[in-house]
Amino acid sequence: MTNKLKITFLLGIFMMIFSSNMNAQLKPGELVDGIAAVIGDEIVLESDVNEQRNYAKQQGASETDKCDFLENLISNKLLVYEAKKDTLIENRSAAIKEQANAKYRQLLSQFPDEKTMLAAYKFRNGYEMKNAIEKIDVDQYYGQAKYQRITEKADVTPNEVTDFYNLYKMQLPEIKDEISLAQIMIFPKLTEAHKDDLIKRLKKIKQDIAGGETFESQARIYSEDEGSAANGGLYKNIAKGQMVKPFEAAALNLQENEISDPIESEFGYHIIQLIKKSGKVYDARHILLKATPTDDEMKTAKAKLDSIKGLIIAGKITFKDAAFKFSDDKKTKFNAGIISGADGSDKIERESIPGSITYELAGLNKGDITSAFEDEDNKRKVVKIIKLEDVIPAHQITLETDYNRIKQMALNKKRNEMIEKFVNSKLPTTFISIDGRYDNCKFKANWKKESIKK
Repeated sequence: MTNKLKITFLLGIFMMIFSSNMNAQLKPGELVDGIAAVIGDEIVLESDVNEQRNYAKQQGASETDKCDFLENLISNKLLVYEAKKDTLIENRSAAIKEQANAKYRQLLSQFPDEKTMLAAYKFRNGYEMKNAIEKIDVDQYYGQAKYQRITEKADVTPNEVTDFYNLYKMQLPEIKDEISLAQIMIFPKLTEAHKDDLIKRLKKIKQDIAGGETFESQARIYSEDEGSAANGGLYKNIAKGQMVKPFEAAALNLQENEISDPIESEFGYHIIQLIKKSGKVYDARHILLKATPTDDEMKTAKAKLDSIKGLIIAGKITFKDAAFKFSDDKKTKFNAGIISGADGSDKIERESIPGSITYELAGLNKGDITSAFEDEDNKRKVVKIIKLEDVIPAHQITLETDYNRIKQMALNKKRNEMIEKFVNSKLPTTFISIDGRYDNCKFKANWKKESIKK
């Protein structure tokens, strides 16, 4: 098996590039250390190559030759370059800029102030850092969009799957212990007395603001929104549709500097101050009091789920129907409660299961259901029951047990071949320059054509 095919199986050549998120790219204390390559008007930095290589090592890749990763990054940049010229790919510059602003605020919430964050990430100012975040997101969007455009008609027949397996079966990875899980998750209901208390507290804060306190100072003291409290509750450049509907409806019905009455959202209760509105974006401050359930409210939710479990065990309702009827988890309730793994399948490596869930599953057999237990979902307290749908012991991959997995591998290989063909077709007409430190690399494609033409 070639090195490239090994990387395909372990990481997915192009999807690996797309998977690196903004937090991985923007590592505190790390500086750009030179240009590795230029493709059209796109640039690959030396730090990009190192980041992809380190990511591969963390994922257990045995092949980490810098030349391979540079070639992958150059291929991606060529896709980005071509995508920006493709009139059938939507220009999402405005949405990406708004997304970058949101990520910036999210990062800021992890630091005591903006100055500390900028120093940690080695940026001179917020404008420079937002631009860096935006550039990463632009590359990801356009690279994915072009990849999908080129490979949208890719398919493999059963014979091709079999041929692929027969050719590479000795190199295919062993499958680790896996399980399939389904869940029913509910958000504990707050009592009316608890809701009234939150509303009264917000009304008192609003009165204090009317009496001379600033909204900003009260947000710093009382707001439980980690993303904005340290910034006086402020969110800037909010695009319509970006916030949850109750928040947006309340904010956009205010006059500038007006403060709303307490409103309820899925996160809790808020008061909102509209700062300014301009076209399709607006600035607003808010103070959030989370709807954190009490111990008694958690007990009530557990009792409800345990009674649902009783109905399932008694055969009065299926787990699938119960998930659809009772679960508050929109990601699973319409899919029989099935929890998807990292690759989108219903199989999850046992060792990747969070410890809290592993504890609840201890001693269970296929088909068993846990008792109701507490967990967290997006920083909210929830209560769950989980069904152990299947147990798949570690095994060598075979057509009989892993046909769909092998089919996906064969399909990925075909997609990569389509990408390679597209890239090669663009080489003659695309400016490409690679730094001299990579002169000894033996690339699969003729990226060094500029140096060859002498």
